[in-house]
Amino acid sequence: MNAFPVSEEASVLRYVDVPGTGPSLVFLHGLGSASSFAFPETALHPRLRSRRSILIDLLGFGYSDRPTAFSYSMKAHAEVVGKLLDHLAIEDAVLVAHSMGGAVAILAAASRPARVGRLVIAEGNLDPEPGIVSGMVARQAEHAYVESGHAEFVAALRAAGFKAYARTVEIASPIAMHRSAVDLIADRSPTFREILYALPMPRRFLISEESKSDPDVERLPRDGIPVSIVAAAGHDMMSDNPGGFAEAVADAIS
Repeated sequence: MNAFPVSEEASVLRYVDVPGTGPSLVFLHGLGSASSFAFPETALHPRLRSRRSILIDLLGFGYSDRPTAFSYSMKAHAEVVGKLLDHLAIEDAVLVAHSMGGAVAILAAASRPARVGRLVIAEGNLDPEPGIVSGMVARQAEHAYVESGHAEFVAALRAAGFKAYARTVEIASPIAMHRSAVDLIADRSPTFREILYALPMPRRFLISEESKSDPDVERLPRDGIPVSIVAAAGHDMMSDNPGGFAEAVADAIS
């Protein structure tokens, strides 16, 4: 793992940097996950492994530090990602982002358009409405979620058979989970969708076959953003169909 000191938080952001050529692929994970867990198979896919890939564990998740004073807002996450891109002097990056990571990617691209050349967003949060996980976490008070809700959520995930996701949620900071969830689904103007529409770089939205009835399958192309369907997959498409997800990413940037 590589370490990037975030001086304002006296913390360390950790990331995997896989060497390669061409515009860098920068991976951003969803709520409760970690890029170091979610994306290695994608980065090493035959159609992508020649590229440099940077797998970022956002603060509070995966191998990164868990500062208690950090806001864990989408804007704060995006600013840390932007600072890492500055530090690495990356230009024309392809941000590949899943779920909550999509919101972070949209804000990072808006704040540093010279660093970001393309967006590939997999079922990212575009509108201020709760998802299954974010809604469950955010409806609890922070102290209640930290004291007992987090452990109960991990237990519920295991009982439901989501053992892999349970492992990454378990090591995530409960404070990071709660604050990120609350901010992710909060009302805001402009919305993540409106910011995405205004971005100048090419954008692609990935939707799982399980979600192919989502209105965005038709709405986004009408608004100028192509959509690709990842077959044989649900929301956690990188795990459900790793090869299909990697092919969709490769097609989006080819």
